[in-house]
Amino acid sequence: MNPSKFGGALILSALCTMAAPVGIFEGTADVGVLSRPGKVSVADANARYVIQGGGSNMWFSADAFHFVWKKVSGDVSLAADIEIPQSSGDPHRKGVLIIRQSLDADSAYADAALHGDGLTSLQYRPEKGARTYEIQANTTKPKRLRIEKRGSYVSMSIAREGQELQPAGGTFRIALQEPFYIGLGVCSHNDKNLETAIFSNVELKTAAPAGKRLVSTLETITIASKDRRAIYVTTNHIEAPNWSKDNFLYYNSRGRIYKIPAAGGTPEMIDTGLAVRCNNDHGISPDGTQMVISDHAEERHSLIYKLPITGGTPKRVTKLGPSYWHGWSPDGKTLVYCAERNKEFDVYSIGVNGGDETRLTTASGLDDGPEYSPDGKYIYFNSDRTGTMHIWRMLADGSQQEQITMDEFNNWFAHPSPDGKWLVFLSYEPDVKGHPENKDVTLRIMAVNNGNPTGMAEVLAKLFGGQGTINVPSWSPDSRRLSFVSYQFVP
Repeated sequence: MNPSKFGGALILSALCTMAAPVGIFEGTADVGVLSRPGKVSVADANARYVIQGGGSNMWFSADAFHFVWKKVSGDVSLAADIEIPQSSGDPHRKGVLIIRQSLDADSAYADAALHGDGLTSLQYRPEKGARTYEIQANTTKPKRLRIEKRGSYVSMSIAREGQELQPAGGTFRIALQEPFYIGLGVCSHNDKNLETAIFSNVELKTAAPAGKRLVSTLETITIASKDRRAIYVTTNHIEAPNWSKDNFLYYNSRGRIYKIPAAGGTPEMIDTGLAVRCNNDHGISPDGTQMVISDHAEERHSLIYKLPITGGTPKRVTKLGPSYWHGWSPDGKTLVYCAERNKEFDVYSIGVNGGDETRLTTASGLDDGPEYSPDGKYIYFNSDRTGTMHIWRMLADGSQQEQITMDEFNNWFAHPSPDGKWLVFLSYEPDVKGHPENKDVTLRIMAVNNGNPTGMAEVLAKLFGGQGTINVPSWSPDSRRLSFVSYQFVP
C-alpha cells in the first residue's frame, strides 16, 4: 500500500480486493457484483476509515458493497461514529457495521446500518441465500452505532451526539460458524456511483458478557415482509400489547396499564381505579370502547374486571378466582378465560357483565389462552392434554375440540387475525415446560382458509422472550401488522 496524506495525517489506501492489513482490519473486498471498485483510506492511528463503495443494494438474497474486514470468533462488538457526508445520493445508501459468515454475495449476515436519509436498522439474512429482514430503530440519524454478537443473538446500540450508547431494541437469532467476518461496509444503492461513509473512533473488541439488566422492547412486525420496528425501548419490564382501533398499543408494566401510539411516542398510564396489580391478561372490546383487565389487588388472586378504555372505575366480572382473561366474542357479549377451579385449569366463558360461568373444557391438564375466531364460530386455545402443549380449536359452545398443531414444539397463545386469514402463536423448544420468561422463542404464523388452518406454520421472528411476549390479542385492526414484546439482558 502507498502512504499519502489525508487531513494532515499519514494514511494508507487500499483498492478493490486485498488481503493485507487495513488499520485494525485484515483486508478489503468488493462483495457481489459492482461496476466500480471501492476503496478505503485509514487515518488517525487506525481509528478513522473513509470508505467509498458502490453496489446496487444490500437486501433481498444478494448484496453488493465494499467491505473492510477481519476474521474473528466468539462474542464480539464493533462500534463507530458514522457520517455520510454527501447531501445528495440515494436515500438508501448506507454505511454499516457488519458481521458476516463469508464474502459470498448471498452470505448469512447481520449489520447495523445507517442510511443516507437517517433511517437506522439492524438488518439480517438468517441463512445463506435467504432474503434479508430488518428491525428498524425508533431513532434516526444517530451519531454512533454498535453491533454486538453474544452467543447466537445479535443486537444494536445507538447514541446521539453527546450521549452514551443505549440498546436500540430488538434482537434476533442467527447461526454463524466460526470464524466469521466482521467489519465496515458501504453500499451506494446506485451501482453507477461511489458513495462515501466516514467511520471514526472505531472500536473492535470482545463483547461484554450479558448482565442482569433487562431491556424490554415493544415491537411491531409487518406480516407481508416480516420486517420489525422497535416502538418503545425501556429498562422497565413490560408485557402483552393490545392494538386499539385508533392505533394505540396497550400494555402492562409493574401492575398498571399503559398506552402508547403505535408509531411510537411517550407512554401514558391508564386510570384503573383499585386495580393496581394488573397482569398480562388484558384486552379491548370489539367496538374499541371498553377494556378488560385481570388484576390481583382485591383478593390477592387474579379476577377479571371491565372498564372504559379511557380509564375509570373497574367493574368486577368474575366472582371466582384465579381467572385470567383471554378473549372477547365478536358480538361483545361474552368473555372467555382460563381459570383454576379445584386444582384444574380449564377454559370458561361468562357474560360481559358477569353472572354464572360456563366450563368449556374438562380434559386433564392445562387448557389456556382461549380466543374467538373473528366470526365467533370457534374458540382457539392451547392444551397439553396430549403431553405437549399444542393449539386446539372448538366450537364456541365447547364442542368438537380438535388439535391444530402437530409438531414437536410447545405452542401457546393462538391469535387469529381480524380478517380471519392468519393464526399467529408462540412456540417454545420441546424441552420447555409452561410459558416461562426469558427463553428462546419463535413467533410463527399459519394460513387460515375459509376458517380452517392450512399448511405448515412459518417463522415470523426468532427472539428472546416468552411470558409477556404475546399473551393476548395484538393484531393491528387491518390485519397487516402484529405487536409483541422482546427482551434482552445487557451489561
